[in-house]
Amino acid sequence: MKPHHLPSAPGRAPGLLRDSSVKPTLTANRPRRVVENDDYAAFVRRVIRAYGRRIATGDIEALTDAIALAQELDTTIAQAVAGLRACGYSWTDIARPLGITRQAAQQRWGGDAS
Repeated sequence: MKPHHLPSAPGRAPGLLRDSSVKPTLTANRPRRVVENDDYAAFVRRVIRAYGRRIATGDIEALTDAIALAQELDTTIAQAVAGLRACGYSWTDIARPLGITRQAAQQRWGGDAS
């Protein structure tokens, strides 16, 4: 397309208006901080320990929430194991970092179909 001339404003030189379908960036793209899994797990452990200390100060009603967190963690582990199996990891691969046998891992997380 042919550029269009902008009318000049007082104290400003005339410029060119170019057709563009891209809007200028409103905010700069900031680099994302990469958080390694072991760093993230350490953070989660600190939060869980702090929650236990808060409950221990006398919030007996929050004990049920802590139990619900434990159940959620069990579900999360089962989902992680299922995902690892779907990625092709063997029961031996999964059991090794846990320090258990492949049979123990399969009995705990394998279900009937695995």
